[in-house]
Amino acid sequence: MNTMQFDADVAIIGYGPSGVAAANILGKHGIKTIIFEKDKDLYSRARAVTVSDWTMRCFQAIGLDDAVAKDMDETAGLRWIKYDGTEILRMGFPPSILGKHPTSYAIYQPKMEETLRKGVERYKDHCQIYFGSTVNTVSQNAECVELNIIDENQEQRIVRVKYALGCDGGSSKTRESLNIQLVGDTVDTKWVVIDARVKRWWKNRNLLTFWSDQKRPVVDIALSLSNHRWEIPLESHETEQDFQTNEQIWPLLNSMGVTDKEVELYQHAFYRHHVRRAEKWRDGRVFLLGDAAHMMPPWAGAGMQSGIRDAFNLCWKLVEVLNERMPESVLDSYEIERAPNVEFYTQVAVQLGRIIKQQVTEEEMAVIGPQLSAEPPVLKLPEIEAGWVQNVSSSAVGKILPQPKVTDSRGKLGYLDDITDDSIFVLGNRIDPKLVMSAEQISQWDQLNVKYFTLLSAEDDGKGYDDIIDINNTLIDWLNQHKAKTVVVRPDKFIVADDINLNRPSFTF
Repeated sequence: MNTMQFDADVAIIGYGPSGVAAANILGKHGIKTIIFEKDKDLYSRARAVTVSDWTMRCFQAIGLDDAVAKDMDETAGLRWIKYDGTEILRMGFPPSILGKHPTSYAIYQPKMEETLRKGVERYKDHCQIYFGSTVNTVSQNAECVELNIIDENQEQRIVRVKYALGCDGGSSKTRESLNIQLVGDTVDTKWVVIDARVKRWWKNRNLLTFWSDQKRPVVDIALSLSNHRWEIPLESHETEQDFQTNEQIWPLLNSMGVTDKEVELYQHAFYRHHVRRAEKWRDGRVFLLGDAAHMMPPWAGAGMQSGIRDAFNLCWKLVEVLNERMPESVLDSYEIERAPNVEFYTQVAVQLGRIIKQQVTEEEMAVIGPQLSAEPPVLKLPEIEAGWVQNVSSSAVGKILPQPKVTDSRGKLGYLDDITDDSIFVLGNRIDPKLVMSAEQISQWDQLNVKYFTLLSAEDDGKGYDDIIDINNTLIDWLNQHKAKTVVVRPDKFIVADDINLNRPSFTF
C-alpha cells in the first residue's frame, strides 16, 4: 500500500495562458492542484493577438467563454498589402461550426488572462497559488515529483506531487531540470513590438494587415479594448538603441500613414522568432506545455493557443487517471496527439511569413492566393491523427464534433456542450446508441462513466430523458455526411470511435 504523503496531486509551474488553463480544468474537477508563479503581478504586455473558435470552445468547457468574449472583438478579416497600397490578398472568416462564437476574435491578452485567473478563484478549495515563488529544480522517482521551491521570502522548501506541468515558457527551468534539449532554430532578425491605444479611427484599421515587403514587413493588428499593435523587423544595420524612445519609433508608423493623431504609444519591446520544440514533452511524471514544449513564429496566431490546447488535451486525461478510471499509460497519448497539430501551425506560420516577407514570386502567389482564400489554413478544423482513438481510417474518428444549438429532452435551448458537459459520451444519430452496441462494448465504456444520448430531429418523438434535439439538423447532416450512426466523444470533443468499431481503444501507444 502506498503511504507516501503528497502536497497536491498536480503542480503547475508557471501561471501564463497554459498554466491558468490547466488550473481551471483541474480545479473544476476537484483535483488538488498547487501553482507556482515567479512573478507577483500579471504580465502587462500583450503578446498573443487572437483566439479561434476552437480555443473559445475550450473556454466554454470551463464556463468562461462568455466572460472572456465580452472583452474581445470579432476579427473582421485579413489582408496582405504593399506599401504602395497594392492589395495582394484578402481573406474573410466563414461561420464557425465549433460553437457559439465567431471563427476568430481579436484579444487583449492581459485582460483575457486576468479573467482566466479570476476563474480559478472559483476553486480555492482545490487550487493553491503561490506568487513570487520560483521552482529551482525538478526531480522525480517512480512515485512522485519533488520541486525545490524558493518562495517570495527567499526561503527554500520541497513540495511533493504526483504529477507536474511545466508551463514556464521558452526558457523553461522545468525543461532544463529534466535535461530535455530544444531542437530547431531562432531567427537572427530582431523585431520591435509597438503597443498603442487608439485615439481616432483610420482607414481599414479593423483588418488584420500584413504589410508585405522584403526589407520592412509589418504585422498591423487591431487588438480589443481600443488597443493596437505593430510588429516590425529591424534591418541588419539597426539595433535596439536606435528605437529607445517614442520619437525614434514614430517614423516606423508614419511610413504606414499612422500619426500621433490616431494613436498614443504606451510601450514597446524587442524579440526574435523561434521555430523550436523540445525533444520530448513527457519525462516520467513531468509534462511540458506551451512554449516550454514548442515555439513558433507569430504569423498564424497559434503560439499561445497551442499551449492552451495542450492543457485541455492533457488535463482531461490527468483527471481520468487520478480518478482511477484510466491507466497512467493514456498520458503517453498527449504528445502523440498534440505534436502533429503544433507542427501544422508552425509550418503555416513559416509559410505565411514567406508571403509577408515577399519571399514568394508573383507566379507562386498567383497559385497560393486563391488557395489561401478558399481554404485558410489557420481555420483548418483540428483532427487527431493517432493517439487515444479507435480506427482513424473511419470518416468521423479523430475529428472534432460540431456544436450546434440544440434542446435537451425537456425543450431547454442551448449549445451541445452545455448539455453533454465534459464527460465522455455516446451519441446515437436518431437511434438509441445502446441498441447498436454489444453488451461487451457497453460494459467497456461504462467503466469510464460515459453518458448516452440520442440525437433527434425536431420532427421526431423523444423518450423524455436522454434526448438531444438537433433543431436545425446541423449535426444530423454532419453525421450523415460521415456515415456515422453512433459516435463516442471524448471530453475534448474529439470523436474516439464510431460504427465501424465501437470498442474502447487500447491504452497502449
